[in-house]
Amino acid sequence: MAAYRASSVRTRLLLAVLATVSLVALFTTRVSRKMPDFEVYWTAGSRAIAAAPLYRAEDEHYQFKYLPAFALLAAPLALLPLGAAKALWFAASAVLMLALLGLSARALPDPRRPIALLIVLTFLAMAKFYAHELVLGQVNLLLGVVAVLAVLALARGREWTGGLLVALAIVIKPYAVLFIPWLAARPNRVALGAVLLGVAAALVLPIAIYGWAGNAALLRDWWHTVASTTAPNLRNPDNVSLAAFFAKWMGPQPAAARLALAAGAILLALAGVVAAARRTVRVPEPLEGFLLLLLIPLLSPQGWDYVFLISTPAVMLLIDRLGALPRELKIATAAAIAVAALSIYDLMGRQAYAAFMAMSFITLCFLVEVAALVALRLRRAA
Repeated sequence: MAAYRASSVRTRLLLAVLATVSLVALFTTRVSRKMPDFEVYWTAGSRAIAAAPLYRAEDEHYQFKYLPAFALLAAPLALLPLGAAKALWFAASAVLMLALLGLSARALPDPRRPIALLIVLTFLAMAKFYAHELVLGQVNLLLGVVAVLAVLALARGREWTGGLLVALAIVIKPYAVLFIPWLAARPNRVALGAVLLGVAAALVLPIAIYGWAGNAALLRDWWHTVASTTAPNLRNPDNVSLAAFFAKWMGPQPAAARLALAAGAILLALAGVVAAARRTVRVPEPLEGFLLLLLIPLLSPQGWDYVFLISTPAVMLLIDRLGALPRELKIATAAAIAVAALSIYDLMGRQAYAAFMAMSFITLCFLVEVAALVALRLRRAA
């Protein structure tokens, strides 16, 4: 037994060393010259330190679209040279990826399959999204970790902590505001009060640097930037939102926008149905929180394909509970997870991948997963 344990420890150490060497090689050869989204954060942090304007039209495609408070969070990284800051964030993102997988497994209520198997299968299902995230230097892994920590806290009755973590998630990515109606609908309103207090604090925090008038101007500029850059992005092949789905199929016309609103309302209604049936299960928070994370890239008009990585816990739950689904939905869900995982440019080729994304088939895959999560709750399986 002692020899087995020693061998297991050596194996883990070897795997850790190999993983570290692989990540260093990947960063130095392919990633260090990229990470354009991280450069946006680094620039915003530099501007915040100097109390300079954050939202500038001359930044064009790489305009800063986050709340002013996020620039303050990025400020410590801006104290480093860009190259060093990139390396640090790349390493942190790799750790966050592992943390997201581990926390997703921990949040599963009564897992039915071996945890190691669930982590491996989920990693394979989401690997393409993780890779894209690392190359861009995005913050969706951080968002996912914070959101799952919030769900865990709420499931364990730590309402205040859960609410503050949701507030932090909103600062990281404003579309995490989708969690607020869910908190408002829960019997215990402590978390709702915590998130409202946390968001209010985040909105006034930049006053310390910019003053009252400067902070008010920043918030106006933020809203204008987000509103003015949404419509041009709907026809981008990598946009996987419902708004983009209908715009790609119908063109940028009012009917497409109306259908997107109707489809979004249906998804929110389904989330309401899931929440209403919470008394039928012992621990309702995981599935409800995981469903909201899956809905975010579908409902946000600026939902890019790699944002689907925040659905990691939902995918893990579906893999674990696949056998609890009706036969037809089980097959459709397994196929949807596989298609999303294998829709890779290098695997499909340029033309096939371009057509796949232009038709928003990946959006359909995740809509199937939404249906599967709803079915799990209605069947009292999660």
